[in-house]
Amino acid sequence: MNRLNIAVLLGGASPERNVSMATGKGVALALREAGHNVRVYDTALGETAEISLDDLQLPTETAPSPEELARLDHRAVIATVMSLPEETDIAFLALHGNDGEDGKIQALLELRGLPYTGSGLLASALAMDKAKSKELFRLDDISVPRSWLVRPSDDVSPERLARLADEVTGYPVVVKPNDGGSTVGLTIVEEAGGLAPAVDRARAYSPQVLCEEFIEGRELTVAVIGDEPMPVLEIRPKEGIYDYTNKYTVGRTEYFCPADIPESLALELQALALRAHDRLGCSGYSRVDFRVSDEGEPYCLEVNTLPGMTATSLVPKSAAAAGISYGEVCRRIVEEGMGRFSVVGEASEG
Repeated sequence: MNRLNIAVLLGGASPERNVSMATGKGVALALREAGHNVRVYDTALGETAEISLDDLQLPTETAPSPEELARLDHRAVIATVMSLPEETDIAFLALHGNDGEDGKIQALLELRGLPYTGSGLLASALAMDKAKSKELFRLDDISVPRSWLVRPSDDVSPERLARLADEVTGYPVVVKPNDGGSTVGLTIVEEAGGLAPAVDRARAYSPQVLCEEFIEGRELTVAVIGDEPMPVLEIRPKEGIYDYTNKYTVGRTEYFCPADIPESLALELQALALRAHDRLGCSGYSRVDFRVSDEGEPYCLEVNTLPGMTATSLVPKSAAAAGISYGEVCRRIVEEGMGRFSVVGEASEG
C-alpha cells in the first residue's frame, strides 16, 4: 500500500475501554512502523479526541466500574467522527463493545463517507446482539448453548428466574450482558439463589441479560482474516474461568495454537467459524468463540467483529501460527477496508 493517513479510533465509553486502549496502541505502532501517517483518537473525548500516541497509557488489569463509565459521554463519538480531518484515508477501528462494535460508529463513518476497517453496520449490530446472532446460527445448523433472555420489562423475581433455569438451561448458568464482551458483568451461577444478583450485576452494563447453558469442556477460538480461517487456538486459564482478570493479567492463562485436537475437529471448527462469520455478513476479520463439550460437540458462543488486536491477543497469536506476522495482519485489515469501500464507490458511480 501507499502511505496512508490513518485515524486509529480507540477508548470510547464502553466497559471494554481499557482493552481498546491496548489494541489501539499496538495497531497504531505497527501501522506507523509500516510507514503510514497515524493519528490516534479517543472517541469518548469528542472534538478534543486526538491524543498523543507516545503518551497513551496502557490499561489496568481491571475494567472500568459502572460509576466510571457513567462519567463518560456516549454522544462524544459523534463529535469525534465529525471532527476527523478531511485528508483521513481510513479509520482503523480499535474499539470494543458499545459505540464501537455495535454498528453505531460504522453508521457515523458511512455518513462521513470515510472508509473503515472491519465489518459493516448490519453485521456489527447482529454480532453484538448475542441472542439475535444465536437465532441466526440455529438457522444455519450451527449448534449454540440453550439460553433465555431477560429484557428490561421482564419479571426478574427469584421465582421466575429459577423456573426458567430449571426449564431451559439447568445449572450452571452463565449470566452476562447480551451486548457486552471481555466477560465484563459475567457470572457463572451454580444454584437458584445466585440468579437474581447475577442478573442485577449484568444489568449494570446492559439493559438486556443473556442467561446461557454452561458447556463443560474446552474453550477454543478461530480467527477469520479475509475469508480464511486461522489455526484453532485453545485457551486454558490456570485457575477458574477465562474472565477479565485471567484474560488481561500476564501469566494467568495458557494458549495453545494450533490446539492439540484431532484434525477432524479442527477442520470442523474452522468450517463453523467461517459459516458463522458469513451468516452475520462479517468482513475484514473476526474471531469466533466456541466451547467443545467433553463429548466432542462444538457450540458456538459468539462472533467478535472487532476482537483484541494487541501483539499478544488471540487473533495475532492464531495468525502467527499460520506464519502471518502482526504487522501483516494489520496491513491486511487496512487493505481489505480500503478495497471494500472502493468497490462500494465504484458501484455507486456505475
